[in-house]
Amino acid sequence: MSADATSGTGAPPRACFYFSAHEDDWQLFMNPSAFRDVIAGAHCVFVHVTAGDAGFGTGDGGRKHPLYLAREHGAESAIRFMADQDWQTPEESTIAAAMCNGHTLRRVNYRNTVGYFLRLPDGSPQGTGYAATGEQSLTRLAEGRIASFRTIDGGATYRGWNDLVTTLRELIAVERGAAPTVDLHIPDPDPARNPGDHADHVMTAQAVLDAAKEVAGACVTYHLGYAGESRPENLSGQDRDMKCAVYAVTLAGLNAFDHPSAWRHYDESYIGRDYWRS
Repeated sequence: MSADATSGTGAPPRACFYFSAHEDDWQLFMNPSAFRDVIAGAHCVFVHVTAGDAGFGTGDGGRKHPLYLAREHGAESAIRFMADQDWQTPEESTIAAAMCNGHTLRRVNYRNTVGYFLRLPDGSPQGTGYAATGEQSLTRLAEGRIASFRTIDGGATYRGWNDLVTTLRELIAVERGAAPTVDLHIPDPDPARNPGDHADHVMTAQAVLDAAKEVAGACVTYHLGYAGESRPENLSGQDRDMKCAVYAVTLAGLNAFDHPSAWRHYDESYIGRDYWRS
């Protein structure tokens, strides 16, 4: 991506990172911030840490496609939707295997966006993992209860918590380019502010915070997760439309890969809400 293409001044574009445990988290909990950053021309990087496979691993659960691929397709569809603004003709994504800290990561580049899919096993809401994927989870890795964490497709194995943290730190360094500051959007890990959140959300935030300790110019924004359901709706007009549209595209991508979705539940719970602090 050319710096001149986004800044108009020759200065590096803003670098904005959205870290999600699952492939629909940033749409539900970090929008319309993500949409606004994309259409403003920032270099936007969406990092999906787990496969969101709900314990199925690479199995299809009787559907035409595995759940993790359906969820990735939904996320990619949403990112493309945001980037294809003002009657732009759709282009082809550039899909490649990126190396970070010796690990192979799936990287999808589209216009001024990048999507990463680490494909670590879903750790379950309580962080206990699922039997079918070896009871692996971010929580168990951070606590030292497992010595390594293998992706569901066998593409990478992380040898301890620090290995994962170092990988995220290197990913940030590579993608920020020459940007003097980086905006890091993460789930809010504070149990007092964000009680009852998914364990994978909390541990994703912790991994990024650990990585950010050695990232110069890092500005962190914390987004409320499940706890937002109990808050009053605070989005209206264009902001609500933007969040609604992105999530609808996400679910359409999921449906296209033969998996069901629950629009009504998420619309009533999260679409009209966006709570964050920085």
